[in-house]
Amino acid sequence: MIFNHGKKKRTWDYLEFEEEEDKQLADSMASLAYLVFVQGISIDQLPMVLSPSYLLQFNMGHIEVFLQRTEESVFSKGVDLLENGLLRIEDNSLLHQYLEIKSFLTVPQGLVKVMTLCPIETLRKKSLAMLQLYINKLDSQGKYTLFRCLLNTSNHSGVEAFIIQNIKNQIDVSLKRTRNNKWFTGPQLISLLDLVLFLPEGAETDLLQNSDRIMASLNLLRYLVIKDNEKDNQTGLWTELGKIENNFLKPLHTGLNMSKAHYEAEIKNSQENSQEVQKSKDLCSVTVGGEEIPNMPPEMQLKVLHSALFTFDLIESVLARVEELIEIKTKSAPEENIGIK
Repeated sequence: MIFNHGKKKRTWDYLEFEEEEDKQLADSMASLAYLVFVQGISIDQLPMVLSPSYLLQFNMGHIEVFLQRTEESVFSKGVDLLENGLLRIEDNSLLHQYLEIKSFLTVPQGLVKVMTLCPIETLRKKSLAMLQLYINKLDSQGKYTLFRCLLNTSNHSGVEAFIIQNIKNQIDVSLKRTRNNKWFTGPQLISLLDLVLFLPEGAETDLLQNSDRIMASLNLLRYLVIKDNEKDNQTGLWTELGKIENNFLKPLHTGLNMSKAHYEAEIKNSQENSQEVQKSKDLCSVTVGGEEIPNMPPEMQLKVLHSALFTFDLIESVLARVEELIEIKTKSAPEENIGIK
């Protein structure tokens, strides 16, 4: 039953399932797969010659069915079924061709939804661990393809920061090898960095909402500047430096100045309102980024606003360090070329 489900030509041709019946059948088959592979019911009757990648391939459709549901008790079974399949596979051995199968991209996207929307912390953490495990199992091209997909579809600063950290890790592995990995050096890497080292709305990007992504991007850029010399240019960074400055560093400077000025003005207004509130003992509201912060005591609003300013200061300090490193590297390169140490 498990192996025949999902084939275009069904064994039961005489049955014409309606759409709802198809959905119920998919749910039932996914549950059967869970009982067999996770709970181990009748697992000893499965052929032992089946490869781990093959087992993962046909279970991915069942995992996708689980992750499409909104009930925690249901999609948690999908996470468990995915873990069961991935643990059978060696790291870096899952071929990138598998990502041509729809479920191999929709399942990690489903994990992202659980990570960002599920109210249960243990399930969020488990989904994050499974996404990392999934990344670990893919070969280099598969990792590259998945990173591009999730950067384009996640729409969540924290998830994007997680992906950027993984990109940094893969670049580090590549640079330490005697033979560079073409997917995380040179032109292929530059194509990926185009998705990382930019601000979605230029200087008007909401820096607070995107702070996780921005900090991860700056840390990646700092790493590249330190690890890759202009003379070697293994990553292609130095060839693209002008574009990175125009698309990322300069707009970030402008955005920081605008954001800090805005929040400093809000702090001043909040302090003025606080004095009036103390007289009337009413709650007040503050508008930040076009949205009104819910009514709260003035001292709490000030904490929120000061926290935002602290985030901007942190981003600004890392940005300054990156630009300092770039200046040091670009100035030292001509001297090295003429033998000056």
